[in-house]
Amino acid sequence: MIGIAKSSSAAASSNMSGVFRIGVRLVKGTPVAGSPAAPFVIAARNISGKTLRGSKLSKPKPFPYLEKQYTAWNACMDVFRKNTTSRFDENTKVVVVDGPIAAGKSAFAKELAAELEMKYFPEVTMDNWYINPYGYDMRQLDPKLPGTMQSFDVTKFHQNPTHRNVASFQVRMLVERFSQYADALAHLFSTGEGVVLDRSVYSDFVFMEAMFRNGYVSKGARSVYYDLVKNTFCDLMKPHLVIYLDVPVNVVKDRIKKRANPAEVGSKALTDQYLKDIETIYKQQYLKDISTHAELLIYDWSDYGETEVVVEDIERIDFDRFDKDDPKMRDWVLENEEDWTEARCRYMNKPDLMNSLNVPRFDVPELTVSPDDFKAWYDVWYSAPGMQFRKGYNEECGDTGILTKMKADFRNTL
Repeated sequence: MIGIAKSSSAAASSNMSGVFRIGVRLVKGTPVAGSPAAPFVIAARNISGKTLRGSKLSKPKPFPYLEKQYTAWNACMDVFRKNTTSRFDENTKVVVVDGPIAAGKSAFAKELAAELEMKYFPEVTMDNWYINPYGYDMRQLDPKLPGTMQSFDVTKFHQNPTHRNVASFQVRMLVERFSQYADALAHLFSTGEGVVLDRSVYSDFVFMEAMFRNGYVSKGARSVYYDLVKNTFCDLMKPHLVIYLDVPVNVVKDRIKKRANPAEVGSKALTDQYLKDIETIYKQQYLKDISTHAELLIYDWSDYGETEVVVEDIERIDFDRFDKDDPKMRDWVLENEEDWTEARCRYMNKPDLMNSLNVPRFDVPELTVSPDDFKAWYDVWYSAPGMQFRKGYNEECGDTGILTKMKADFRNTL
């Protein structure tokens, strides 16, 4: 069922921006003048904003997944005690905020996470890869590296969208988004706290497709990318809710100009066609597909909007109306505690999960490097500060008590 309502940033009680609610059983905005008001019945398991949550239920304490390894013994005890599902409440959900460049996603997602008392996961950037756990920026090593192994991030992409390293850049973005989404699921299962992500791995293909259509990446690189998707997405659980902030290309261009980011202004990559392709792929492919699995709210964000109004819309969605035979929410309909704990184990063992990204493809020149270039990169990369050992075990970076250390960062896969 699709409902359409209107609201306004100037007056939340009248009209904000056009909002399309897809997959909501019943949708009511502010009643139109002269029409009878229809009351809303909110299901007990709907997401609740902090003003409606009231007192919190007693739960098992969060599992310290960043510091402690989740073992088979932990899993067995969790099944026995029902510790995984006992941490869950109505806000144990995965929410993704999506939209085009300069839509205002980050500010909105932060506010939404605060309103829903969920953990905010910022948009992935290449900083996730290049800045190591000690804060050392690996891009400083570029002068010591061969060209094929030098850093390439969004700034360099904007300057030179046809560079050889564009393909590896977008593949790395997929890997980093996959890593973050796995971390978000691990957090949800270990604490019961819901998560709000600024973009996710599921919409990453929008940018690969736009790059391909504009000649920035080859057909072969695109093929490798989708091999990775095919080999990894089956291990993830799709979001409960996707919120798309719709901003037309002309407004996107104005916002890019106003925020005056040197990498964006005058960019050779951010052409009208590239921005239009992003919009088209989002609407014709991503939103169409994700709405078969998740609840979807679409807002016209040309003039921004009110987070509180969005929270009210979210509170009206009944997430528990689906069963195991319905494609929507199927990932989140599990039969017993053993199934929930098995799913949790998948995200707690991150190194094994990341190994699924190792797809052997050597037929695409821009995604392969010579043995000599790789050896040069390896020697320089792992000689950098903080890269010789796991985080917490690098004495040169100030780590102490190494011989008696009992805790480690089990999520770090560098």
